[in-house]
Amino acid sequence: MNQAAAPILQRELELTDRDFHRIRSLIADRAGIVLAEHKRDMVYSRLGRCIRQRGLRRFGDYLTLLESERGGAAWQEFVNALTTNLTAFFRESHHFELLTEHLRGRKGAVRIWSAGASTGEEPYSIAMTMAETLGPGVQGEVFATDIDSEALARARLGIYPVDQVRRQVGDERLRRYFQKGSGARAGFARVRPELAQSVCFEQLNLIGPQWDLKQRFDAIFCRNVMIYFDRPTQTRLLERFAPLLKSDGLLFVGHSESFTHITQKFRLRGKTVYTLA
Repeated sequence: MNQAAAPILQRELELTDRDFHRIRSLIADRAGIVLAEHKRDMVYSRLGRCIRQRGLRRFGDYLTLLESERGGAAWQEFVNALTTNLTAFFRESHHFELLTEHLRGRKGAVRIWSAGASTGEEPYSIAMTMAETLGPGVQGEVFATDIDSEALARARLGIYPVDQVRRQVGDERLRRYFQKGSGARAGFARVRPELAQSVCFEQLNLIGPQWDLKQRFDAIFCRNVMIYFDRPTQTRLLERFAPLLKSDGLLFVGHSESFTHITQKFRLRGKTVYTLA
């Protein structure tokens, strides 16, 4: 007996092959993000919300709207939707152990750049490490940037579920660096003002033509960011990072990122940590 053919899944919104290739081209040009073919469902899910909110039915109409604008809210919405924000406090803990060693005994102002700040967990982890390591009178600043405006807004608020904070930083740091919410904010914790004031959040596109950065950094964290870029873009970024590091500065990258064979500017110092060559 012949079995009936499985029904074809009909999607609410129309996403053609041409639309998907246009999306891949636009996000690569705008943010340097390389979308693989298997990301089609992710694109449908994330951009689909934007399209429905605008009362549209086809991806093609949404892309035509984007291409008719030079910038503005629609473009920021597009970039925000396709940016992945997976982060945690003290993620890849060995990096913060090495940062502690790197900062111990430093004199003068210390500046660290978190180049993929996301929703703030990384820069606040850096700020906690600095507070615990630097001696009295040593000023520390974390410059935290991201392309995603929504993620940065959440980072500036510095409010997180208290269970997440306790699990990732421990009870002692929770008491020292966070304020527990009450009433409508029960179950949440907010970064204390004295820690928050050491972190400066700004929007920045890493593949933009110009970075308005003058001073050099003791360390740069660019973790799990360049995995979304192609090899030429990765190489250009490493070349731009190099002059922004102090001579003994450290570049921290993600656990799955390796750049030993694509640049002569850096040499591997330890597990996913580089120093100037």
